[in-house]
Amino acid sequence: MSEESLPHDARPDCDDAHPKSADALPEYAERVLEVAELIPPGRVMTYGDVAEWLEEGGPRQVGRVMALYGGAVPWWRVVRADGVLLPGHELRAFGHYRAEGTPLKEVSRAAEGHLPRLDMRRARWDGGERAQGHT
Repeated sequence: MSEESLPHDARPDCDDAHPKSADALPEYAERVLEVAELIPPGRVMTYGDVAEWLEEGGPRQVGRVMALYGGAVPWWRVVRADGVLLPGHELRAFGHYRAEGTPLKEVSRAAEGHLPRLDMRRARWDGGERAQGHT
């Protein structure tokens, strides 16, 4: 994904005339991470859900922010719409899902050795009660 596909304020700062603090996150990235922190344990939002919540960007932009900056937030709660666990991080995510009681779909016998998917119908969070005052 190119940086041009990110909202302008989520692009890494390459302008030496206006250097940003090493700790500063782009405003869009801060907003994405704030939403990730709102998701209750045992629930998930898709990348598209987060973008819709923010009324900015799309699933790819949210995914890019999570890939670059999501390590300090509950990244396992922002997921693919099909419920497949994040490639390369399946075991870590699965551990979090089990600890939090996140609804999972049973693995069929034919899928021996495979991890379950998230049960999106039951696990998906719409931003209900705790989100009443979001901005």
